[in-house]
Amino acid sequence: MIPSAQVYLVTGITDMRKSIDGLSLIVAETLEMDPFSEAWFIFCNRHRDKLKILFWDTNGFWLYYRRLEKGTFKWPTPTLDGALHISKAQLNWLLSGLSIEHHRAHRPITNLTV
Repeated sequence: MIPSAQVYLVTGITDMRKSIDGLSLIVAETLEMDPFSEAWFIFCNRHRDKLKILFWDTNGFWLYYRRLEKGTFKWPTPTLDGALHISKAQLNWLLSGLSIEHHRAHRPITNLTV
């Protein structure tokens, strides 16, 4: 899916055990934003190897989860208001392993086993 509205990075560290309810409470109470808007809210863990993306779509929430097997996301430093507005292109860079300001991607991993 492609974001249809604004994209916000929730800067700082988020406990990845939080589900839709916990993450939407962060959006509503900490950021003082509307979790039922069309905006995407992206959260990252302490090790910067896991992301969750929360957004409302018509009649329910979507929650995307991404875990890197190697490497980290180039997560920006925390801001005073707790959220950083980014463009859709910057979101693609972040998900590809790039900084939202620099352009260097994660290398593909091969020969994986479970």
